Amino acid sequence: MAASDAQKAERAERALLAGAGPDVAAALSGWLGRLAHERRLSPKTREAYARDVATFLGLLAQHLGRRLDLPALAALAPRDVRAVIAARRAEGIEPRTQMRFLAAARSFGRHMEREGLGKVGALTAVRAPRIPRTLPRPLSTADARAVADPATRAGEDREPWVLERDAAVLALLYGSGLRISEALGLMRRDMPEPGRGDQIIVHGKGNKTRMVPVLRPVLEMVDAYARACPYELEPQKHLFRGAKGGPLSPRIVQLAMERMRGGLGLPDSATPHALRHSFATHLLGRGGDLRSIQELLGHASLSTTQIYAAVDSAALMAAWKAAHPRAR
Repeated sequence: MAASDAQKAERAERALLAGAGPDVAAALSGWLGRLAHERRLSPKTREAYARDVATFLGLLAQHLGRRLDLPALAALAPRDVRAVIAARRAEGIEPRTQMRFLAAARSFGRHMEREGLGKVGALTAVRAPRIPRTLPRPLSTADARAVADPATRAGEDREPWVLERDAAVLALLYGSGLRISEALGLMRRDMPEPGRGDQIIVHGKGNKTRMVPVLRPVLEMVDAYARACPYELEPQKHLFRGAKGGPLSPRIVQLAMERMRGGLGLPDSATPHALRHSFATHLLGRGGDLRSIQELLGHASLSTTQIYAAVDSAALMAAWKAAHPRAR
């Protein structure tokens, strides 16, 4: 049986504590507790932070040639941190992962300073790797609708309820801008029947909740799946089920999208998450304001949402260059 996110986080945290000396382990335990209870980070984020700090401390111990204690951490020089980052770069780690790696170490450093355990100034003295700014690649309106249409996969040798299920999930991603984890995390009681409501409460990153509208056609697609599903959908259990009745895996949705990419001639960038990008880009293109789109997407910062303004501008310029007689 696959481990839950909470179990994976606990394993990562235990491994982190087991590899540290007594004083560092005590500091790490306090930091992990702060992440869980004060900052309310999700189990997946805590697992990633624990793994990153474990890797950081391990590489640092190799670089210094001894086991770490709190005084050694407080005495770090910027060159020591750069040596660890260089070691990660030599492993072929991408800049975005490097940035998260350093952010986790800095979080632990801030905890040490807050608790009076020493100030690890070297962590803030080193610049984070630059991440190339890439624009999201949304689907066209026609392609996004085709992906969420059960008829697109009508010829596949699959049970009808499976096709209804996949279409309903993809329709939620495009119609309401959900992350795939948010859609698959919905319980049966969360989804109103058509005509009995048009909003759902979504549990997003960091256990934050938000209210999201659901279009009537999407509700009807979910209802069609629920009626066709061979398993009893109890109110308190997951709405979307796998072939054996358990919670639906994100990988199954990704594979469904891959099959449709071939049939529709879509690029590799046409992933389930691209439907969320498409939702935001198309909404902005039809006059939606950034602040409202930020709330719908559950972005903590408006700057994260502003990237869709750049996508919309890029599409406008591409259309102008293709159609305007003096664009060349």
